[in-house]
Amino acid sequence: MKELHLVIVSPERTVYDGKADSVVLPGELGEFQVLVNHAPIISSLVAGEVRYVAGKETHSLEIKGGFVEVRDNQISVCAEL
Repeated sequence: MKELHLVIVSPERTVYDGKADSVVLPGELGEFQVLVNHAPIISSLVAGEVRYVAGKETHSLEIKGGFVEVRDNQISVCAEL
């Protein structure tokens, strides 16, 4: 079974680098969810909450903005915290 690999970085540090089952991001046009085999996308992010599920745990992180790239089940988030 395929899975997502999520990397969240800020200018100061790497916040998370690991597996995820789903990710919800605050896009300019509203929240959107990324699941396995999502279409490739690059999007800017606005202030809001990034939520991701890894195993049985749900994590959240407040961001001030940034951008995301989704490609081949790899999610790269660069965000200002």
